Amino acid sequence: MTGRIKKILDRILEVLVMAAVAVLVVDVLWQVFTRFVIKDPSSWTEELATFLLIWVALLGAAVALNQGAHLGIDYFVGKLNKKARLYTEIFVFFCVGCFAFGVMILGGINLVQTTLHLQQRSPALGIEMGHVYLAVPISGVFMFLYSILAFVERLLLCIKHPEAIEAFHFEHEILEELD
Repeated sequence: MTGRIKKILDRILEVLVMAAVAVLVVDVLWQVFTRFVIKDPSSWTEELATFLLIWVALLGAAVALNQGAHLGIDYFVGKLNKKARLYTEIFVFFCVGCFAFGVMILGGINLVQTTLHLQQRSPALGIEMGHVYLAVPISGVFMFLYSILAFVERLLLCIKHPEAIEAFHFEHEILEELD
């Protein structure tokens, strides 16, 4: 049941990121067209591109975390044995989960509430900035869920099946095998 719900959430998140990138591309192309062909640049496209980039970056970070493609310093961790690597990943996913919950979710909700209360609006589009900043807590929820799932998966492996640690495939190892 949990796996099916996660797959649905994964797909929704990936579709949202793809849609935002598609709108971003059309927006930037329109800006280039109005600036260089019509010689009358659109006043709202740059602001929309900035807001879309915020959403793409934050939601894309959650997608990357879920797929194990997040930025990491693998050089030193790659030198460790599998058991030490697994313990390192447990620690890292715990830290990511704490950051996602404390900073992105709680701090993001505070940011959204404050900007909505102050009724800050963007100059060109006139939308409330709180709606733009919703990307922070929303991506934080996804990152928190993904980090906790990865944390629990690895922790259960260590507790229930310590003999299976040597057979555990880390995300970057799977990607290297595909090359």
